[in-house]
Amino acid sequence: MLTNLIIRDIVLIDFLDIRFNSGLSVLTGETGAGKSILLDSLGFAIGARADTRLIRHNCDRASVSAVFDIHLEHDVMRLLEEHDIYIDKGDKVILRRTLNVDKRSQSFINDQPVSASFLKIIGEHLVDLHGQFQNQRLLKTQTHRLLLDAFSGEQECMRGTAEAFKLWQDAKQQCKQAEIDSERALKEADFIRHAVDEMTSLKPEKGEEVLLAAKRATMMHGEKILAALSEVAVGISSDSGVESKLRKAVHTLQKVSGKAEGQLDTAIEALDRTLETLAEALNEVNRFSMSIDLSPSHLEVVEERLFALRALARKYNVQVDELEALQHNFRRQLDLISDATAGLVEIRKYEEKARKDYIKAAKRLSCIRHRAAERLNKKVKTELAGLYLENANFVADVQDLKEDNWCAEGVDQVSFLISTNPGIPPSPLDKIASGGEIARFMLAVKVVLVLADQVSTVVFDEVDAGVGGAVAAAVGERLRRLGDKGQVLVVTHSPQVAAVGDHHWKVSKTSAESDKGVVNVSTIVQALDSCKREEEIARMLAGKKVTDEARAAAEKLLDGAGP
Repeated sequence: MLTNLIIRDIVLIDFLDIRFNSGLSVLTGETGAGKSILLDSLGFAIGARADTRLIRHNCDRASVSAVFDIHLEHDVMRLLEEHDIYIDKGDKVILRRTLNVDKRSQSFINDQPVSASFLKIIGEHLVDLHGQFQNQRLLKTQTHRLLLDAFSGEQECMRGTAEAFKLWQDAKQQCKQAEIDSERALKEADFIRHAVDEMTSLKPEKGEEVLLAAKRATMMHGEKILAALSEVAVGISSDSGVESKLRKAVHTLQKVSGKAEGQLDTAIEALDRTLETLAEALNEVNRFSMSIDLSPSHLEVVEERLFALRALARKYNVQVDELEALQHNFRRQLDLISDATAGLVEIRKYEEKARKDYIKAAKRLSCIRHRAAERLNKKVKTELAGLYLENANFVADVQDLKEDNWCAEGVDQVSFLISTNPGIPPSPLDKIASGGEIARFMLAVKVVLVLADQVSTVVFDEVDAGVGGAVAAAVGERLRRLGDKGQVLVVTHSPQVAAVGDHHWKVSKTSAESDKGVVNVSTIVQALDSCKREEEIARMLAGKKVTDEARAAAEKLLDGAGP
């Protein structure tokens, strides 16, 4: 609830620190005394539009602080923590705002700078303003579903719907990502299949490039090689060649070996081995000579194969010897893509199941809302009749949302609609022309929703505008009931309403002349005791001149104002 409203240099207010209590607090005073200034100040503190006309004459800056005492489970605590503002147990929430003559304003929550928009969000969760204000909570359609849900009391179903929605959205995201991955994989699969087909057609083998390169080099220099080989063969095997000379040397040594007593045996054996080695060399020269193909067509085949292998390696940015392994790797990737495609089918099935689970939970919640709306309609209509608006109608309208607008709160749109005359279709609350009627409609709705709404401070202005007698008494009785459940502040001109308040504040103006002859006018706020309260209500009944009859009537109103 609001515990303090501290105002500095606002219009006629020099400085005020008003301390409020729970229950119903009434603010009275003559027209022009400054009651509206108090509400403008409160509205400014909780995020209403800043206007330099609020700044007191001859002052450079105005400021207002609104101090609240709220429980730790309040929604505001979660919002504050999301902005790194933490409130310890027992501490107050202080909304402070300043405005300079140059139109610059600053906003603070517990002395931490915040944006004006965030201050307004917090303010709307703490104070519900009704009457001439434009930021009335019940006029905002987005709050209607929350209020109806709170009225229904089915919190478990709401949590289940929110959880089902989250699971569905997670599944949708997984499915979307899987489809993106699958589409990319399918595009890659076309490329991979083409690569595999190329490699399968070419059939690369490890080490093949070296062999082909050597073969090409040999064929390109074949004539020179053959000429050299022929020259070597002649040098070895001709009559005057090495082989002939070695054989003659062996023969010569053998003829005298017997006379040398075996000392030439080693030399003869060495020459024999040399002849054997020479024979092997000659055989290898002849074999290599026979393998050389000087056919241009054969060279073309070798070059085409070698160049094809190298081109394929460049295409896939690998070495030729790595083509065979790359082919096996691509085949494994194709198998994985096939598995992923099968997995996408399962993910789609899961997403569809999650969607059906959400729809089931949301439809259950929708049925609860329709039943709650019927109960709410009856209760509000009863309150409207008690406020002498028996021809008025209230409808908590629950409509289906299109699937694109489904959310964690379900598949329904909730709107509070009213009509003031029979035969006229209900329309949104803010379409009512009369501010007094708006206030009474709000009062009727608030009385019914008092336990469902977390906003514990409710402010009414002009709730009794244009009414008197029994209607004013009915308004006062409902304000008192509302005050029993929380904190209600009401600006009133009705003595019937003023009489039912738990606390009574009188707003008035004083004037004082300075040493320089300047008259300063200020608004003051005074808490009234029982005697002064009776006198103020008598003034409200009688006007400027308070009579004994008015005092007696005031006393009677106060005596009859008990629960």
